[in-house]
Amino acid sequence: MNAPQLDEQIAKYSRICNRLSDEVARLLVGQERMVSRLLIGLITGGHVLLEGVPGLAKTLTVSSLAKSIRTDFSRIQFTPDMLPADVIGTEIFNPKDATYSVKRGPIFSNLVLADEINRAPAKVQAALLEAMQEKQVTIGTETFRFAEPFLVMATQNPIEQEGTYPLPEAQVDRFMLKTSVAYPSREDERKIVDRIAGGKPVPEITPVATPEEILETRAVVEKVWCDDKVRDYAVDVVRATRPSDSTPGQPTEGSTPAFENMIEMGASPRASIFLLKAGKAHAFLDGRSYVTPHDIKSLAPDVLRHRIVLTYEAEAEGKTVDSLLQDLLDNVPVP
Repeated sequence: MNAPQLDEQIAKYSRICNRLSDEVARLLVGQERMVSRLLIGLITGGHVLLEGVPGLAKTLTVSSLAKSIRTDFSRIQFTPDMLPADVIGTEIFNPKDATYSVKRGPIFSNLVLADEINRAPAKVQAALLEAMQEKQVTIGTETFRFAEPFLVMATQNPIEQEGTYPLPEAQVDRFMLKTSVAYPSREDERKIVDRIAGGKPVPEITPVATPEEILETRAVVEKVWCDDKVRDYAVDVVRATRPSDSTPGQPTEGSTPAFENMIEMGASPRASIFLLKAGKAHAFLDGRSYVTPHDIKSLAPDVLRHRIVLTYEAEAEGKTVDSLLQDLLDNVPVP
């Protein structure tokens, strides 16, 4: 496909994303960054984790985006007393004919909202591993594949809050993006108060896209061109988070010595893959057929913040993952 044809396809399919964001904006005030990250996950097939204190419209945003697509949607409210069968389903014994039948759980949907995912115990969180990575689940002896598109959009409260369980590294690594949701600006908060507390009717979300259009959009995003120098930059950014290789005391090639004592565990190669995919989607949403280093740099915090574990030394110095990532991005040469 030549460049003019690709530009034409990007212009055509980016209008689908514009319709989705416009439909969500009918109900939601502000939070454009959160919406754009959800759209990136949607058009790349990557799961998205939203973190923020209660009341920042995380659940409302995810459910509104899901309702704007003409497809199956399920919401799972995670609680401390849940069992894995409450998520993936279970086998039920039929005494009449002495047979077992499978009752599918709410995970069997195209779009799944995992609400307050870190309020569930470890066994329930582990039940999502196969579903998120392999896009299938095993119940008894049967394996069931999910229909495309399949996407988990999860929300969680800050881990310091009471009644939360930290997500295991193996599961949190399955999320393509982890976006921190901030408080709205004063202007946006005033609009929220006027809209919700003003007695006006809340607009209904109507579907403006189909699953087929989402899958076609994903195919176009894959065609966005990325120069070798930009690919190298994405790999360098990820490798800079790794303090050492498998040999103790030996720094990883491409790692940043200044951060050697700050990072206990760096990002895996999955982060490099996700960073490049997210960069393509970022360029697509911007109407471009090529990826720039700015696309990579803009998405790097969302792709990496949940894949890095700080050392005690870094925490003692008051470092946070976000501040360390910003310092790291400032040190990695940009092509």
